[in-house]
Amino acid sequence: MKITLDPIGIVSTDVEKIPRHWTVSVAEGDLIINNSYIEGLREIQTGQRLYVIFHFHKSPEFSPEYIRIKPQVSDKIVGVFSTHSPIRPNPIGLSILEVLSVNDNVIHVRGLDMLDGTPILDIKPATDP
Repeated sequence: MKITLDPIGIVSTDVEKIPRHWTVSVAEGDLIINNSYIEGLREIQTGQRLYVIFHFHKSPEFSPEYIRIKPQVSDKIVGVFSTHSPIRPNPIGLSILEVLSVNDNVIHVRGLDMLDGTPILDIKPATDP
């Protein structure tokens, strides 16, 4: 089965050194959503948290050598599915970002761990447990 996804927007940021994970990031930037989806953004509010699903578009292609890796935060070799490595069989990332403002099709957020130009696949509201 082949799955094809079209980005709904891109990440825009001028941060030069992107933190490795959203849980340790205070980096800010914009989620620029395609104008055709602007009506879908209406209820997004300042202070809200969003799940942002994105494509690791600059990661190397996955190969068997990446099935067991040594994460930056560990001295053990572990399976890729127990990490947040961007080198994955399906290069999909997930971050939880704080909405700082919304202006038309631009959502200004904090907590970025994505590069400038990263394709956004979907956004969903995050609720705290």
